[in-house]
Amino acid sequence: MLSIKQQYITELKRLVSYEMKTAKRSGIYGFIQRTMAYNSNRIEGSTLTERQTASMFETGTISNEEDILMRTKDVEEMSGHFRMFNQTIQTLDEPLSIDIIKQMHYNLKVGVFEDMANGYPCGEFKNRANRVSDIVTSEPQNVEKDITALLNKYLQVSTPSVKDLAAFHAEYENIHPFQDGNGRTGRMILFRESVKHNMIPIIIRSENKDRYMQYLNQAQTNKNLRNLTEYFEQEQSRFFEETKNMVLPYEILERDRQRKQAGDFSDKIAAPNTNDGLDGPR
Repeated sequence: MLSIKQQYITELKRLVSYEMKTAKRSGIYGFIQRTMAYNSNRIEGSTLTERQTASMFETGTISNEEDILMRTKDVEEMSGHFRMFNQTIQTLDEPLSIDIIKQMHYNLKVGVFEDMANGYPCGEFKNRANRVSDIVTSEPQNVEKDITALLNKYLQVSTPSVKDLAAFHAEYENIHPFQDGNGRTGRMILFRESVKHNMIPIIIRSENKDRYMQYLNQAQTNKNLRNLTEYFEQEQSRFFEETKNMVLPYEILERDRQRKQAGDFSDKIAAPNTNDGLDGPR
């Protein structure tokens, strides 16, 4: 007997991979692409709206709503985020590594004119010191060593918990390995590792930016992971409720509803008969 959330994450991984390969943009793959790209870029100051994000992803076009000026960088980075997500899904079976993290950054930032004009490395660690608020980040000459140490510690845990992901995220952002794009690569790693290790995806919403930043700062300065971990779990619950009917067949959700209505809250439900050799929708 599998829990409904176990069935959910198994089917989510299969559907996202299948829909990406077949360019289906109206299902869960497209939903995650749009949701992540809009929110993660918005946290970093993007001016693009949800509608503009969806239009870029679905049609490759963008409308100028209400004659509001759009920054070229926002459009370039939105396209980059779509590429970064695809690369994340394509490498999901591989252990997290420096090469994968650098590939993320390259896909996000390649072709961003402002970064090229500023001489920012693309797909490589920073070559100039940077600082964020009251956080002292790693010096450029120490980034490779610090990221290697972080990865070595993280990869020793065979089955990470949400708290482990919170600890990794806090330290990654503390290192701040790139000149720009650290938040977006960090949140993509958060998504990647939650899905890879069969958890509900962790996706940070831009309307919760203040809470996210506050709890992240607590984790970085006081090593207090409780609030950040609980916040991540809240985002997981929200995402599951938003998407469960996009991932699981109606009859499974209905059986689960009836079981709970009858007073069974064990979260166990028989898995449907499936053919694991099939790649397409069931």
